[in-house]
Amino acid sequence: MKRLIAGVATAAMLAAAGPAQAAETIRMLAPTWLGFAPVHVANDLGCFKEEGLEVDYKFEDDRTNVLAAYARGDIEVDMRTVGEHQGRPRDADTPGVIVGTIDESVGGDGVITDDAIKSVSDLKGKTIAAEPNIPSRLLMQLELKKAGMSLSDLQIKDIATADTAAVFADSSIAAIATYEPFMSQAVKASTRPGARVFFSSKDYPGIIIDIITARREDLAANPKKYASFLKCIYKAIDFSKAEPDKFAELAAPHFGLTPADVKEILATSLAYTPLDQAKAYLGKPGERGKLHDIFDTVMQLNLENGAAENKLDSNQQIDNTVINQVTGN
Repeated sequence: MKRLIAGVATAAMLAAAGPAQAAETIRMLAPTWLGFAPVHVANDLGCFKEEGLEVDYKFEDDRTNVLAAYARGDIEVDMRTVGEHQGRPRDADTPGVIVGTIDESVGGDGVITDDAIKSVSDLKGKTIAAEPNIPSRLLMQLELKKAGMSLSDLQIKDIATADTAAVFADSSIAAIATYEPFMSQAVKASTRPGARVFFSSKDYPGIIIDIITARREDLAANPKKYASFLKCIYKAIDFSKAEPDKFAELAAPHFGLTPADVKEILATSLAYTPLDQAKAYLGKPGERGKLHDIFDTVMQLNLENGAAENKLDSNQQIDNTVINQVTGN
């Protein structure tokens, strides 16, 4: 849901971001998260076709399956958060380098509980459910730190995020770290007294950023293809702001939502990163951007909580050469 200074030498290879050659394909996997809707909408708007691209996007929530597909060479693109990108078993040689951002969570990730929990200190020794290495685990870690606690003070039960509502029906589960739309659905469906969102990414801005990664070898060989791909994503993001109703109508069917659902989630849970903002995150060629510092901060958190086992260098994990060749729409 990252590289730059030592990124592949695409700048010299990249001409102005014109259309990619016909029949070029990008195969990608990403979770069922509305933050990635601009890819679907870009396709619906015909942008990829205009750029000579075929984008094969399939949903895949299981991170293990995505990394296996990357390793086999079955995909060229992945989208996840910075924190998930860093998660085990990634090391410096694992496929996938960050070439752009697409959205940031502003309430779409969080922890739900009921009125038995008044403060985070009340969670000590209790069972908390969460899918491994999801963004809300980082939020839990940050919230616990405020109270002088850590994840080791909790009993963690691994679940699939899609099962949030069913798991929340079990009163022995004190809280669940989850994300939208499952978070709101679980709270609305719950009969637990005081069921609510305890805290969310709204309380921790700038921590949960969704990034776009590309296979290094293919990026080096076909930089124009990725410039075209990014161009269409940011065009769709611009469309989401200029035509929010039409964007919601196009995005909704891809996620099994109504247009009203889409508009509500976009208003309360996430914010797309337009081209200028994405460029600011990744930085100018040869320089660090804001994303590098975010990467380093999250890296330390992931090492502390055991979600990652290898310290990754943000300068090696972020490549900002292609995005700086993309022009506005």
